Amino acid sequence: MARILVVEDEMGIADAVLYALRADGMAAEHCLRGEPALARLREDAFDVAILDVGLPDLDGFALCRRLRAFSDIPVIFLTARAGEIDRVLGLELGADDYVVKPFSPRELVARVRARLRRAPVAAVAVAAQGFEHDAAGQRIRYAGYGLALTRYEYLLLAALLSRPGAIRSREQLMDAVWRDAPDTVDRTVDTHVKTLRAKLRAIAPDADPIQTHRGLGYSLRT
Repeated sequence: MARILVVEDEMGIADAVLYALRADGMAAEHCLRGEPALARLREDAFDVAILDVGLPDLDGFALCRRLRAFSDIPVIFLTARAGEIDRVLGLELGADDYVVKPFSPRELVARVRARLRRAPVAAVAVAAQGFEHDAAGQRIRYAGYGLALTRYEYLLLAALLSRPGAIRSREQLMDAVWRDAPDTVDRTVDTHVKTLRAKLRAIAPDADPIQTHRGLGYSLRT
């Protein structure tokens, strides 16, 4: 479930956005001010941040500038400023999208979904259940051994490593791994999980780090 942080001081707008995100199956959290939002983004992991530009304590541009010092989370600005200069400034500060008020909450949800699809399947190195993932080098080690993986095997395992313990549905894995191959069927996920398990079992025969959740999808043991 994607986690979205909404930073908006107008409760009417915030309520509409939160409702639309949650109705679409996302976990949405709300902050009224910029400083508490920065604290939440430092202490917890979110997938997208939606920032109002006109916050009372810290405008959205300043918030984005400080956020970029420690996080590359996708950012969508909400603003009443429709001028080209403001849009360019927001994008130059590191925002990924710019939505002008008034707007359709459903369109905003679609933009969030688009950002989630474009997000890298693994942005940082992680270690879980014997795995070591060098995302920059696109290499994964297991139990001290480097894995010889095909492109899609690597992307699939990286997607599971990006959120150890979280159940990823076949649809989510298809979006993350096979987005450049739209004709691929969802059973391809099962086939690649099978080949991954064989390679992991060759290293550690008694371990089975990839869990199957019938009717739901797959997760990585924690």
